[in-house]
Amino acid sequence: MKKYISVFLFGFFVLTVSAQQPTKSIVDELNTSYSGQGHVVIYQDEAIKGIVGRNITPSRPVYVSTDGSTAYVKMRGYKIQAFAGNNQRTSKNEAYRKQTLIQQTFPELETVVLFDSPFWRLRVGNFKTREEAEQVLDELRTAFPSFGKEMYIVTDEVKIPVDQVQ
Repeated sequence: MKKYISVFLFGFFVLTVSAQQPTKSIVDELNTSYSGQGHVVIYQDEAIKGIVGRNITPSRPVYVSTDGSTAYVKMRGYKIQAFAGNNQRTSKNEAYRKQTLIQQTFPELETVVLFDSPFWRLRVGNFKTREEAEQVLDELRTAFPSFGKEMYIVTDEVKIPVDQVQ
């Protein structure tokens, strides 16, 4: 019985000591010599040592809505293009008319009319995933069957509330 306890304690001690060993960075590991293997030497600036091996996630600036109620980040996502036209006489009015109709039916969705010569475009929503955009697209097509063939999903810069960003 004493034999098993001593083996257990020895194993526990080895695990405890090895768990306390600091982990090596990739550069330290490459600079370590092992018998029978080649030798690598990496010279690096001290400023780089703190950066190598860290998970670097670019931080996004946080914006606040004009009324101050919502904080959001801008990121790549999806919108629904509800209208696109290049007729100089009618496209602008058509884009704003459809924007008003969509806002009255779906007030929770952001709509924006864009002009990129010679096109007028109406884009709807801010969706993080394509699946979210597809669900709303189906709802828009049901509510506005006359717009149906013209609406599709596009990749665009979207505004996602901070609490929904991971």
